[in-house]
Formats: sequence, structure tokens, C-alpha cells
Amino acid sequence: MQEDTGVKTEGMTFWEHLEVLRGSLIKMAIAAVVCSAAAFVFKDEVFAVILAPKDDSFIIYRLFDRLASLVSSGEMEAFDISLINTGLTSQFVTHLKVSLCVGVLVSSPYILYLLFHFISPALYDNERRYTRRVVAGSYFMFMAGVLLCYFVVFPLTLRFLGTYQVSEEVVNMISLDSYMGTLITTSLMMGLTFELPVLCWLLAKLHILNARMMRRFRRHAFVAILIVAAIITPTTDIFTMFVVALPVWLLYEMSIAIVRHTGSRDADA
Repeated sequence: MQEDTGVKTEGMTFWEHLEVLRGSLIKMAIAAVVCSAAAFVFKDEVFAVILAPKDDSFIIYRLFDRLASLVSSGEMEAFDISLINTGLTSQFVTHLKVSLCVGVLVSSPYILYLLFHFISPALYDNERRYTRRVVAGSYFMFMAGVLLCYFVVFPLTLRFLGTYQVSEEVVNMISLDSYMGTLITTSLMMGLTFELPVLCWLLAKLHILNARMMRRFRRHAFVAILIVAAIITPTTDIFTMFVVALPVWLLYEMSIAIVRHTGSRDADA
């Protein structure tokens, strides 16, 4: 039996469904535009957060500095990466792109709510529960991956590549476009990688995947995780690759537990 969600769909024609969809899309667009406009106005605050990893006062660098001081009396070498702009319109275009990305990210909970509100009347109660879990779990895991990238993966990658020199005669001049492109791409890949537990849960619910299969291919999965970590962090720094590979490996182990629990519940049912 379907519960009432506030959207009446019984007896609606195809065009009436399209009208409801159009209203939802308009609300999504308005929410994204309003949040993007706010991000555009608060430029200094937004870019203060985005550009924070380029200075050695960033939280992850201070943490490693304290760890280094506990191990030895020395401190980590100070650094400061300067960014340059090489195009006449690059800074303004970057401002627009960042504002749009921030606007969509901030408004994404409301957008997901509208999408679920639109499709939920066509679902049965059990389908609605599964959909709600998938949407909430996917959003939480994606944001966890983005936060891990911002606080750990990207800063360590930036510090290694931004300070690496083949010779003291060659000075690194990192462009704003390169900085933003690396940050956005790495964050997106980490967010998608963190969807692994949700994907495994779905496959387990469809009886395509089970815990025994995942344990059997654990060594193969470890090799695949190292390859993914090498792609996400385009550096030759083994430590940075390990920083990426470790949480992904923990996600794989957590996925095994989730799949085993899902399989046992389905068997009891």
C-alpha cells in the first residue's frame, strides 16, 4: 500500500505528469541559481576556503608538522605555493564556474528531495524505503569522499607536485586553471569512489554479489584499489597513494560486512 506523499498522480494524464516535472525542475533551477548567486557575492569567503590548501598553515600540514615534531626535533619545511593567471578572462570564468559548483553542491539536498518527491508516488512502500536509503547513503558517502579529498588527498598531492623540482633553475608557476581543475577532478573521483558501499549493497539486494565472492577476490580488489589510487593521485609519491588507497580499502572491507548483513537479512526474510 502506498503512503500519501502530497503529490496526487492517480488519474493524471501524460501532460499533467510533465507539468509536475516542469514545476520540480523550475524549483531545482531556482535553488541552484540562488545558491550560486550567493556564492558569487561571497567571493572572498568561498575562495578563502578553496585556496587554503596552498598555504602551509592548512590544518593537515600543521597536523603532520606536529607528528614530525613528536618523532624528531626537526620541523617540516615551510612552503607557500603562488598561483598565476594566464588568461584575460580566466579569473572571471573561474569565479563563475566555482560559484556554479558551490551553488549546485549547497542546493543538492533540496534538489534530491524534489526528485524523490516526484518519483515516490510511483513506488511501493518497500521500494520507497530502498530508494530513500540509496539516495541518503549515496549523498553522505559522496560528501565524505569530497571532504577527504579536500582535507587530505588534494593538499598532499598539491604539496608534492607544487614543490617538486627537477632543478633549482626551474621554478614552478602553477596556474589558477590547473589548481582548480585538479581540485574539482580529484574531488569528483574521490566522491564517486566512496559510492562503493552503496553500490555493493544494491548488488547484494539484487542477489548479484555476496560476501563470499568479495572475500575470494580480496587480493584482486587490493590491486584494483592501488590502480584507482594511482589514477586519483597523479604523483609518484607512495605515501600520498597510500593515503588514498587506505580509506578505499577500508570501504571495501566495510562493503563486505554490509553485503554479509544484507544477505543474512534476506535469508531470514
